[in-house]
Amino acid sequence: MPLQGVCWFLCCRQGFSLLGRDYGEKEEEESFELRNKEDLTPNGRTPAEVTVSQPTRSANGTNGHTVSESPDEMKSLIIEKNKMGLEEEPELLVKGWLLREVRGNWIKQRRYWFVLSQDSLDYYSGPEKGARRLGTLVLTSLCSVIWPDKQTFKETGYWSITVYGRKHCYRLYTRHFNEAVHWACAIQKIIDTKAPVETPTQLLIRDIEENKFNPEVVEHIYRHNPILKYTQGPLYAPLLPFPYGSLEHTYHSGKGYGSVREEAVRLFNCLQQLESAREPVPIIQGVLQTCLDLRPLRDEVYCQLVKQTSYTPSPYTAAHLRYWQLLTCMSCTFLPGPNILKYLRFHLKRIQSQSPESEMDNYASFISEALEKTKCRECVPSWEEIQMLMSRQEMLCTVHYPGPGSCQLYISSHTTANEVVRRMQEKLGLQESKNTFALYEQNALWEQPVSGSVLIADILTSFTTKESESKSQWTLCFKLYCLLDADSISVDSIEYFFLFEQCHEMVVRGQLPACEEDLQTLAALRLQCLMGDFSTHAPCPPLDELFPGHMLETRVLMSLSAPQAVPPCQVAAQGCPTPQRFPSGLLTGTLWSHAATTAHKQKVEHDMRLRSRLKEEAAAVMGSIFDRWKGLTGYSCRDSMAAYLTIARQWSGFGCTLYEVDFYISSTGSFSQKLWLGVAATSVSLYKQGESEALESFPYGQICSYGVSDSNTFKITAGDRDLLFETTKLTEIMQLMNAYFSAIHRQRGKGEDADITITESTEVAFHHLSSTQAPMLLELPSHPV
Repeated sequence: MPLQGVCWFLCCRQGFSLLGRDYGEKEEEESFELRNKEDLTPNGRTPAEVTVSQPTRSANGTNGHTVSESPDEMKSLIIEKNKMGLEEEPELLVKGWLLREVRGNWIKQRRYWFVLSQDSLDYYSGPEKGARRLGTLVLTSLCSVIWPDKQTFKETGYWSITVYGRKHCYRLYTRHFNEAVHWACAIQKIIDTKAPVETPTQLLIRDIEENKFNPEVVEHIYRHNPILKYTQGPLYAPLLPFPYGSLEHTYHSGKGYGSVREEAVRLFNCLQQLESAREPVPIIQGVLQTCLDLRPLRDEVYCQLVKQTSYTPSPYTAAHLRYWQLLTCMSCTFLPGPNILKYLRFHLKRIQSQSPESEMDNYASFISEALEKTKCRECVPSWEEIQMLMSRQEMLCTVHYPGPGSCQLYISSHTTANEVVRRMQEKLGLQESKNTFALYEQNALWEQPVSGSVLIADILTSFTTKESESKSQWTLCFKLYCLLDADSISVDSIEYFFLFEQCHEMVVRGQLPACEEDLQTLAALRLQCLMGDFSTHAPCPPLDELFPGHMLETRVLMSLSAPQAVPPCQVAAQGCPTPQRFPSGLLTGTLWSHAATTAHKQKVEHDMRLRSRLKEEAAAVMGSIFDRWKGLTGYSCRDSMAAYLTIARQWSGFGCTLYEVDFYISSTGSFSQKLWLGVAATSVSLYKQGESEALESFPYGQICSYGVSDSNTFKITAGDRDLLFETTKLTEIMQLMNAYFSAIHRQRGKGEDADITITESTEVAFHHLSSTQAPMLLELPSHPV
């Protein structure tokens, strides 16, 4: 086989040379779509001087003028370069032997003499004068270099560098690390000295911007440059410049992306598929997801959509309107760069002036308004949101609140959590409340407050993903956030009902320290509020919705783990050494298997006893709760809530939000203790879990600073003490403390009276204020206060 390959190589050498540039052997052409700034004439240029990259096609389908008549005009214009030998090459910078990876042959790496000049990286058959040049990689500002890495060295024994050009990629190898670094530095230095290159699209956009007040010139630009107009043919190169072999996609390599240039061309193909697709939403979602993952492609897609919505042969058909629908989704998801944004706004105004009172005019108006509000999204719009955007409508969002109630609100892609909170307060008549409210995302086992600037559309989209992963339902809930003044809440208001429901949530989670008798009384009051007077026929909620379940589990586990009486014979045998009945050998595996089986049976028996004891304890607790419920006959719902909250208020920390933290006792962090950190309206307190009395309490006036000291450590400085807590709720604690401090500043009217600095530093060192220095609030509250 090797002999046949050599014969084929010798016989077809001339033909292979002609095709060599497609296999990376030669690069003696420049990309047609790129032009150096210094190539422009000193006297300027006219708008029609830009080389076209698409076959000329006017709006009515007739042929127009073209600069190039070549059938490959959409691919490239080849600029020939004089072939020269090694002795004629000027300004040699670096030269030496390197191994190059050659594909398409049984020899993986071949040795060549490489020469780096100011314009290119060439390789020759040898270092002697007159040696034949085998290939050239022209260096421009879009070329890129990948530096040597240890992984390749471990796998191959060579240090490698990779040089990306427009069509070729040179993978070079050497055994010496310093030599690889030297070549990479030299090539990168040449690339950095090259002037930025621009595509014809960029040059034409600049022409349009310069002549936007001259309609005749703008029409002349569009008429003579089909690259700006709709096409049914494919796109062979991006409309904007991207680095060759761009590394942006490597962060998402698991999703199957190629280089940014390749993805740009693929996206245009996806855009064209919209015209004939039966269901456009999956394609639109795919385009948006690619733009979310590969940020540089956002401007490219905007340019492609502007192109496909300009001079369309059939502008009012449903197929053509698909481009406008995708442009609508893009405008509500990503903002283009400043230059492309100007170009897009000009395009929208132009369409509105050319097609007034049309569907395109409606889309253009909607997009213009969206661009004023859009912020970069964290999630790709959901299927429902895309369908709403395609018809330029708003979505219906359901917001729950404590108890069985809910409200439905219409939201757009730009609606934030703060806006929903404000509208919910208006709907429920809570505008005058002294307390603050927030939205929470929650399921049956978990909840987290939503930051005020977060887009509700992103939250709803994330719910779809979470529900598919966890098989649990997620909801948005409107709840009390900062309890600043519980005494002013009217018993007849819905805010009082919120307080009752959220207090009961703390009880069920075990975050209200109380004796078991009080907890049973609270459960009975809860039943009286929900069900009315006791009845044997009334459907009763499960115990875990009335009583903290962890108390039952703790009690049962303690009873099962208590030492039991041991028979006297076993007591006497405990002090004697156990004789080895069988020597280790053939029976060892059998004995081990028997022991494992016995342990498994014991575990199963233990679990059965645990479940049985839990049922017994639950029945006993439920019976006690029913007895107390019977004694509440005649209590109204309002009376039951008032009695419930009266018992809850006996705890000194009533109204605070508890976070489980690891408190570092030593300043070095060598010892820690699991505690509750309670954040309230007037102070921050530390509680031992399950105990009602605070270990320590720090009024806000004593706190000098607080903030995040590293990825999971929260630090509070009170006087001369530094308190360190390790927790997974850093963001929530920061937001809540910020909200409380903002409320305090607002109530005082002026910030000068406050004596605290709020920090959100990732460094361990915190800034402390002197007594004479005016304090500052560095972060605004996450929700309205």
